Amino acid sequence: MARIGQRVRSLIAGALVGGVAALLPALWMWGYTVDDALIAVRYARHLADGVGYRFNLDGASTDGVTPLPWPFVLSPLARAAPMTVLARAQALGLVAWVGSAATAGVALARAASPVWAKLLAACVLALCVPVAANAVSGMETGLAIALATLASISWTHPLRAAALAGLAASLRPEMTPWALALALGFELAATRARRSARRLTLAALAAVAPFALCALARVVAFGQPAPLALMAKPSDLAHGLAYAGAGLVVTLAPLVACAPLALFRAPRPALVIAVAALTHWAAVAAVGGDWMPYARLLAPVVPSLLVAFVLAAPHAHVALSLARASSAIGVGIYLVANGGTQGRDVGRDRARLVSDARPHLAAARRVAALDIGWTSAATEASIIDLAGLTDPAIAALPGGHTSKRIDAALLLERDPDLLLVYVANEAQAPARVVEARLLRAELITERFARRAFLPLGTRGAGYLVLARIR
Repeated sequence: MARIGQRVRSLIAGALVGGVAALLPALWMWGYTVDDALIAVRYARHLADGVGYRFNLDGASTDGVTPLPWPFVLSPLARAAPMTVLARAQALGLVAWVGSAATAGVALARAASPVWAKLLAACVLALCVPVAANAVSGMETGLAIALATLASISWTHPLRAAALAGLAASLRPEMTPWALALALGFELAATRARRSARRLTLAALAAVAPFALCALARVVAFGQPAPLALMAKPSDLAHGLAYAGAGLVVTLAPLVACAPLALFRAPRPALVIAVAALTHWAAVAAVGGDWMPYARLLAPVVPSLLVAFVLAAPHAHVALSLARASSAIGVGIYLVANGGTQGRDVGRDRARLVSDARPHLAAARRVAALDIGWTSAATEASIIDLAGLTDPAIAALPGGHTSKRIDAALLLERDPDLLLVYVANEAQAPARVVEARLLRAELITERFARRAFLPLGTRGAGYLVLARIR
């Protein structure tokens, strides 16, 4: 009886340690968000209002959200103002992530690993700003982190792990290779009596089917299997390698889990998790990384590497494990001390920008902008997307995310009432290529006049509001 009580206390302690290690940094980073989060919010609000999967009310249905299911997940929460829906999306990510971290804590409490390894993993997790920030960004990433974490601790139920990993990949398509590697690895790591070609096939299908269904839905609805973001933001291997390389350091967990000999000696699930994570890093490098801060594309698999570290700890040299964990903790403290959590001010600055912009955008019918997320929260007008994330015609133009070759005549054909231009300083020229090119065009300078400057934060950056001269 005493043993049962001790076991229960151990499981409760594991849940508390895992939950708290996830909750506290996520609450600290609560103010972090990204502009793209509000793009999905607009799609979700239109779904909730019954007008369909579209960005502009008077426009066609376009594939403007990379995680296709995400607006549908948000739609039950979307009968509210945009910034309120964003806060609900943040809360959803927080609850999902903390719940999965607590569940992982319970799973690791059962593992035959030393307590010091479990506590060190919790410390590294608490210092991992990328996971905390992305969990509460209002993007799909929080849910993807939760699903990936639950998949990584489901090694005794390979099909469950495959299904959870597949769902994570439906939200983040570049996670599909990771999902497949994890699913097949866990199935192969099962006892020989359970191995079979049929079970391997089922695991592979469960891991890949959600991604495949999303691709099929895109073909049926939009005529192509990939989202518009793939065209609007062309991949760059050089950038992807730099992104993945930096992620090895800033996400901390790879520094802790980098113990090849211990992973080979440990129970098979530890090696499977590490190989799957390595597969994911390669996939992220291949797709060109991402422009968003806090290693968004890498964050979902980071907690799983801490699981691998704990499972491998009994088979690693204690001094080396302590050295790796100490280095990761040291890097984490250094990053936090040197501005690593400044992103928590983004939400406040963005909310103020939206509030300040509303009076200037109130009478507009069409607004042209590169950053369409906050713009969509400030107005119900149709938005001309200068990045092409929601507009197939602009997405197909040459150029990258901020450098689309939009001809001034093409823009005028769309008949915008307002043009929003980001500047690093009110007195400076536009900071991005597409806006700078447009403002050099005589057709634009003759037909638009400055109406206002909307500050973004306290460092002088902001948006020029240029009004069409009628």
